[in-house]
Amino acid sequence: MFTWWNGATAGIHFTIARRGVFIGQDENGNRYYEAKDTSDSYDGRKRRWVVFNGYAEASKVTPDWHGWLHHTFIEPPTVEPFVVKSWEKEHRPNLSGTIHAYRPKGSLARGGERQRATGDYEAWKPE
Repeated sequence: MFTWWNGATAGIHFTIARRGVFIGQDENGNRYYEAKDTSDSYDGRKRRWVVFNGYAEASKVTPDWHGWLHHTFIEPPTVEPFVVKSWEKEHRPNLSGTIHAYRPKGSLARGGERQRATGDYEAWKPE
């Protein structure tokens, strides 16, 4: 109820109801809001924020919504969809710390065994 990393707190729900306007939702279930006015702005622009679906992790924000949140795009992706180039890969959040994280051969998470290499350290042995 009071932890921000597990979802929105009671305080943010109050702020959204009082000051925010729902703008849209992405394919991950994250919900995006914009302030009704610029009364709490320091640069004259309306504040924008995201309420994460589940665990709060910034890499879960897709590139189109990231651009809107940071005022790179004026219109949100619901009004003016983001044009994806043919060479761009599909967005994936940061997988570090999950079961889907990359674990190369020799990593401790994969057993710690790897093939010997020429640059491996060998302890000095007096003869």
